[in-house]
Amino acid sequence: MEIMNIVYPMLSIGGLGVVLGAGLGYAGKLFAVEEDPKLGEVLEALPGANCGGCGFPGCSGCASAIVAGTAPVNACPVGGAAVAEKIGAIMGIEASTSEPTAAFVKCKGTCGVAKEKYTYFGLDDCVMAMQLAGGGSKSCTYGCLGLGSCKKACGFGAIEIIDGVAVVDKDKCVSCGKCVSTCPKHIIELLPAKKKVKVECSSKDNGKGVMAVCSAGCIACKICEKNCPFDAIHVVDNLAVIDYDKCKACGICANKCPKGVITGKKPAPAKAEAKQEEAKTEESKQEQTKSE
Repeated sequence: MEIMNIVYPMLSIGGLGVVLGAGLGYAGKLFAVEEDPKLGEVLEALPGANCGGCGFPGCSGCASAIVAGTAPVNACPVGGAAVAEKIGAIMGIEASTSEPTAAFVKCKGTCGVAKEKYTYFGLDDCVMAMQLAGGGSKSCTYGCLGLGSCKKACGFGAIEIIDGVAVVDKDKCVSCGKCVSTCPKHIIELLPAKKKVKVECSSKDNGKGVMAVCSAGCIACKICEKNCPFDAIHVVDNLAVIDYDKCKACGICANKCPKGVITGKKPAPAKAEAKQEEAKTEESKQEQTKSE
């Protein structure tokens, strides 16, 4: 009799488990959402970096968005054109060939040229330093703090702090945008990787204000703007800004800049070469005028 007191409850619980299991199995089949077979293929094509540079929670989130049609086939910045082409083939969509980009730090305020308001002692973290008086120790409120928050955020080893300023290795940069979103000064931007002409400054102070805090800042003199034969650079809010749709990377603005804050400077050519270069520039300018 005592044994039956144990057996009956066990059989009852076992039977209940079987019934519940069968019910859950039926419910699972009834409410099952059919998974698109393309999802696994797209996920396999992605690099698996899970960096979040695409704006989605990891590669699985990116794959789901691509299959759902809410993200383009080239949504992954890490994979680049090769991965976009693979995914495009899976989805039956032609991948657009956009120009590769890389992060660029718009500051040339190294230790030797940028003044400091005070000596900073604390964590090597730009976000923390920004909480202090004046938004950090640098006199230029737009300047790179050089404490490496962007370097820590980069999962590809593409950023180093050199002489107090973050420097990006464009060959390692995958354009994920982590450094862009991390920088509290908002001085890192994704720019065309192949373009050599870039402005190494972010200050919107007037010329006098810039010279008071940094000897390597844009002073809004407009010399670059006046000398550009393609109307590709203009001073906006006291800062030179390049229109890369118009820029031909001729280097004239870089050569003319009195503060040396525009990259892409070219060595002065010999007289014969100078005439040839001038003729090419004029020819390119005429072609642009015709196309417009």
